[in-house]
Amino acid sequence: MFVLHAHPGRARPISLALLGLLAGFAAQPAPVLAQDNPSGLKLPRFVSTRSNPINVRVGPGTKYDIAWNFVVSGVPVEIIQEFDTWRKIRDVEGDEGWVHQSLLVGNRIGYATPLLANGEVTMHSGKSEGSGIRARLAPGVRVTISACDGTWCNIAASQAGERSTYSGWVRQEELWGVYPDEEFD
Repeated sequence: MFVLHAHPGRARPISLALLGLLAGFAAQPAPVLAQDNPSGLKLPRFVSTRSNPINVRVGPGTKYDIAWNFVVSGVPVEIIQEFDTWRKIRDVEGDEGWVHQSLLVGNRIGYATPLLANGEVTMHSGKSEGSGIRARLAPGVRVTISACDGTWCNIAASQAGERSTYSGWVRQEELWGVYPDEEFD
């Protein structure tokens, strides 16, 4: 069994206190299909950053000031609005800003968000609390989400400084980067 720890993916560190509030974000309504979006895709939806660094702006265009930047790629964000080729995103801390669509990719990435304060997310070998434990994920560990069935998600996570990747199943409610009851593979 391994304990995986978080790495910040943006110029400001992720506040662990705010990660505790993520349980409230999990109660968001299911995404709906919005017909008037430039992309025609549903809003809200989760994606990840394509490259680094990425300037997040206060408005949809390069004429707007830079609010902050992402310093690594593969950071999960939620698209909450679209304007032409610009996407308004929300990060794990709830901060919002605008990025160009070319800087985002549809890869499903998320963060481990334990339900209990100061807890860990247990990665299982199967879709059951009774299945073997593969790893325990510290709050904020970044994971790749490959499939979700509405209750469980198949994920992969890597230990800092190691080449090995651990994969298994976690309860969907303990991830930021997927909606409650969302299903995909």
